[in-house]
Amino acid sequence: MSPTKYGRIRLLVLAVLGATYAAADPLPYATNCSVVQVPAAFQYPPFDVVRFLCVPPGFGISVVARVPGARFLTLTPDGNLLVSQPWEGNILLLQPVGDGTYWSSVFATGLYRPHDMVFHSTGVQMYLYIAEANAIDRFPWNPGDQVAHDEQILISGLPSASSPELQGAYAHELKNIVVDSDDNIYVSIASATNADPADRFADPIRGSIYVYAPDGSAGRPFAVGLRNAEGVRFVPGTNLLWAAVNQRDNIGYPYDDGSGNYGLVVQWYVNDHPPNELTFVRDGGDYGWPFANPNPDTSTGLDNMPFDADVQTNPGGIYYDPGSFDHINKGIPAHSAPLGLTFLQNTTFPANFTTGVLIALHGSWNRDPPTGYKVVYFPWNTDTQTPGFQQDFVAGWLDDNTGTAWGRPVATAVDFAGNVLISDDASGTIYQVTYYGSPLASVQKAARR
Repeated sequence: MSPTKYGRIRLLVLAVLGATYAAADPLPYATNCSVVQVPAAFQYPPFDVVRFLCVPPGFGISVVARVPGARFLTLTPDGNLLVSQPWEGNILLLQPVGDGTYWSSVFATGLYRPHDMVFHSTGVQMYLYIAEANAIDRFPWNPGDQVAHDEQILISGLPSASSPELQGAYAHELKNIVVDSDDNIYVSIASATNADPADRFADPIRGSIYVYAPDGSAGRPFAVGLRNAEGVRFVPGTNLLWAAVNQRDNIGYPYDDGSGNYGLVVQWYVNDHPPNELTFVRDGGDYGWPFANPNPDTSTGLDNMPFDADVQTNPGGIYYDPGSFDHINKGIPAHSAPLGLTFLQNTTFPANFTTGVLIALHGSWNRDPPTGYKVVYFPWNTDTQTPGFQQDFVAGWLDDNTGTAWGRPVATAVDFAGNVLISDDASGTIYQVTYYGSPLASVQKAARR
């Protein structure tokens, strides 16, 4: 789909859905499709040709660094950027150099597939927590640190591809973490499989979130039935835990309705089932996987979805009652592959948008046509602490005409100036989305670059 056509469609959606919001409270729809600004030093593939991405009016987007395999992001307390490179075993430190780009150096190396990172202070000391695939580490951090030091291994022996019982077969071994206000550590231990009940009976349980004491001891299941919970984060100022969840693939048709499709994997059904998830995670919760799947085909649509029994693991609900599982708060279109989740509350992002959440959709592999490959925004209801309807914040990495993608967003972060930074592991890129205040200002700023 051309940028112009994409923009017209998004404008139409804005006119229909945005009517429920006050004119003084604009929503960040990606209707402004424009050239990605790329410094000369970064103009190698895929930026050897002009690339377009769509952002909301008043915003612009540029490339500020090239980082092969860039995954999760976090801002250091002194305003620099850390980027994980799981397949290199590195955490990189990116520091702005004043010309709109970042200078890169190795902050930590020799790690086993490091992924998620969070800063958290315990007493007077600030620490950087890093999730390796098989362990959780922390490093004391002091202002100006250029290299990680004095590593402390808090949790070891987490399941990974190197675990003897898995024999290298671990589809989702990368770990995600968060630390609560009491210093407890939450670790997402994702499934090794698509939908094998063996994950639910492993020790530790895979397809779960575990919670550990501050020193890494006394680990226990906090919630189960979450196939691959990414971007686990607390609503700012609370201990309300939310997660973006990748659901299963190649689901069997669950209805014995005379169509002849019962139990079969049919593409038209797989395309939209089961939805990925953005959901509140409670202590003791069970979110159904792999025995039941959220159903988006009821009157509530993608909100508060009921479950269907999984025909391949729990036919007819003979083992587990689908009604016994915790409902999913918000569905995300199936196979979008949500990864990084960033709450905008308590950031310096433009005030009109700071009550909301950004999620990077990494993109599908088994949907026809493909979906995802964008960063989406959910407005946030502070009364109910729940998300509103999904809207595109940055889109255009997927060419709708060819079904191919030239980039895959992974995670986001908001810097101290209010810019959104986005990692892309397919093209090895860090983007910066900047708010200029009006569409005209955006055009003028881009012209000066």
